[in-house]
Amino acid sequence: MPAKSGFPWAGPPVLEKRRPSAATALDPVFMSKHGAIPRPLTSGTGTGLKGRIRVPGDKSISHRALMLGALALGETEIHGLLEGEDVLRTAAAMRQLGGSAEKGADGIWRARGRGNGGLAEASDVLDLGNAGTGTRLLMGLVAAYPMTTFFTGDASLRSRPMARVADPLRQMGASFVTRSNGRPPLAVIGTANPVPITYKLPVASAQVKSAILLAGLNTPGNTTVIEPEHTRDHTELMLRGFGVDIRVEETPEGRASSITGQPELKGRRIIVPGDPSSAAFPIVAALILPGSDIVIENVGLNPHRIGLIDSLLEMGGAIEIQNARVEAGEKVGDLHVRHSHLRGITVPASRAPSMIDEYPILSVAAAFAEGETRMLGLAELRVKESDRLGAMARGLAACGVSVEEGEDWLGVTGNGKRPRGGAHIAVNLDHRPAMSFLVLGLGAEKPVSIDDGSPIDTSFPGFSDLMNGMGAAIRLQNR
Repeated sequence: MPAKSGFPWAGPPVLEKRRPSAATALDPVFMSKHGAIPRPLTSGTGTGLKGRIRVPGDKSISHRALMLGALALGETEIHGLLEGEDVLRTAAAMRQLGGSAEKGADGIWRARGRGNGGLAEASDVLDLGNAGTGTRLLMGLVAAYPMTTFFTGDASLRSRPMARVADPLRQMGASFVTRSNGRPPLAVIGTANPVPITYKLPVASAQVKSAILLAGLNTPGNTTVIEPEHTRDHTELMLRGFGVDIRVEETPEGRASSITGQPELKGRRIIVPGDPSSAAFPIVAALILPGSDIVIENVGLNPHRIGLIDSLLEMGGAIEIQNARVEAGEKVGDLHVRHSHLRGITVPASRAPSMIDEYPILSVAAAFAEGETRMLGLAELRVKESDRLGAMARGLAACGVSVEEGEDWLGVTGNGKRPRGGAHIAVNLDHRPAMSFLVLGLGAEKPVSIDDGSPIDTSFPGFSDLMNGMGAAIRLQNR
């Protein structure tokens, strides 16, 4: 639907460019995000990677910790929160909705909640930047409140459809005003009388499932989501940790997650493990660079998040899980990774929910493998921050890699040697293709460059420094 009069934006849904302060006027990340100076990066052939590292905290868990902390009574301590731009946008949104989320001098984030049902109407638009996860989950959270909440974001977020989230929330009583295909900017008009539903997901999606469950927190009765395939269960684990009665069972229709609404959440201590989606990049870099031997400490190993590790092990990757343990309900371990000779495999569609964000970097590993790697069930990649399936196919082909692309599959054929490289890649403001092509450049015959590396900070602040500290060669272009 077109925007109605009275919305806090007028005319075409385009964010006006912001005037930088003196402190930010020369910051390349700020300027790139607001239409001025991009931050091109190049990566050249690196030496074998060495060292012990930690990657930033898990993005999915960080978003959820801030949201539930704002609903809990008492204080929630969050150790290891990802301080990437996406998560910081969620923290700011929770403050606008009446919660608190601040980093202490000791580096620990603390949230003091208003109690379940205690959120307040925001006085301004929630600008989620590039945070698709934050937007979709917050749409669910506010849908069960009698208030109107406005959402917008950057050019990438405003291009992404939100209809899959809005459809079940309408059944619960909320209404929406959006652009065509459900795209932001949008308004969520919450309901004073939310209705519990039983909803079967047409397509497996942890974000849609989580949005419904979060709406169910302020809804009387039992709210149930049935998913045809298992997706990441961080929401269910964290709700249980906050004291919510949540039941998960296998049914003939799929995996059903149910909550009893209007519970009291209690503040708790949360330890955020390293993000396996971020660990994917040094993992693949170590596998493809001869002489590499690294350990990545404290990586989250949730069974619904390790599809990439399973796939790389099938390809012959030398990845060993050490010091396996459970922290705050999440499986965690250290990963010992060494250079390996990889071979092509077929990655089944059933594995997609457990590694949907990792297909870009898996396709880079496939470019160095012997034989064809065929990845199936990738339709979801078409509606991420960019069309990642198409972007990876085009970029790999430009680097001399043999690629076949279908509507929901990708075939990459390598010869067990280094691909040519030598391309300049437009990453469409998408952090995962950006990091993937930088990793490819480390092992290719010729350097690979990307047009803008600033989006990397949305999920992996410090990526270049961390990689270079192990022996990589990632630099600002022309420096």
